[in-house]
Amino acid sequence: MAKRILVADDDAHICDVISFALEKAGMQVTVSNDGKQALEAFRQQPADLIVLDINMPECDGLEVCRELRKLSEVPILFLSSRDDEIDRILGLEIGGDDYVTKPFSPRELVARINAILKRTRHSPSLQAAEDEELIVRHKLQLSPQQHKASWEQQVISLTATEFAILLLLARSPSRVYNRDHIMQSAYDNNVYVSDRTIDSHIRHIRQKFTECGCASIIETVHGVGYKLASCQ
Repeated sequence: MAKRILVADDDAHICDVISFALEKAGMQVTVSNDGKQALEAFRQQPADLIVLDINMPECDGLEVCRELRKLSEVPILFLSSRDDEIDRILGLEIGGDDYVTKPFSPRELVARINAILKRTRHSPSLQAAEDEELIVRHKLQLSPQQHKASWEQQVISLTATEFAILLLLARSPSRVYNRDHIMQSAYDNNVYVSDRTIDSHIRHIRQKFTECGCASIIETVHGVGYKLASCQ
C-alpha cells in the first residue's frame, strides 16, 4: 500500500516539486499551505509521514509539531529556508525526525523520507527486528514489533528515529557506538546527518526517560560515543 505523505508549505512551487518527486516514488501526497490546514488535514486523515515547513503563516512548523506530538508520534521531516542551527536543534528537540534546508535536492528528500519510513514499517527485510518479541534490559523494555518502549511499565513515546537509536544500543548493551555507526543504523547509508543531529536525538531520548524517573538511560563515553547506561 502506498505511503501517505502530508506536505505542509506555503510555497506552491515547493509543494509541486515535492509532490511530483514523492508521487514518482509511489507515494500518495496531500498538500496544505499553512499550519492550521496541516493540523486539520492530519486530524481528518492521518499520514504516514509529514514534510513540514518551519516558516509558515497562521501557525509555524514548530508549533504544528508541538500540537501533532499531543496527538501522534507520526514521523516529521522539517524544511527550512534558513540554515539556522538553533532552528535545526529546536526542531529535533520537540520531536522532529529529520531536517532539510532549502534549496534541497528532491532526490535527497525522497531518500530521507524513505529512510524514516523504513524504520517504521514491517517488511521481510526487517524480519530480524520482527523476530524480537521483547528486549528487556532491567527496567527498560522494547518491543520492535509494536514499536513500543517502556520504563518500569510506563510507556514512553519515541519517534521512529529515537526508537531506532535506543533499539541499537539495547541490542548490545555493553558496546559503545560512535556517531557514525548510530547514523548508519538509524538512517540509510546514502543519507548524511550531522553529529549535532545525533546528539539532539540522544538528548531528547534522555529527557523523555528522565521525566519517567530514569536518571540515566544512555551513557556518554567521552571521545568514543554512546552506550546503554550500565544501570540498565
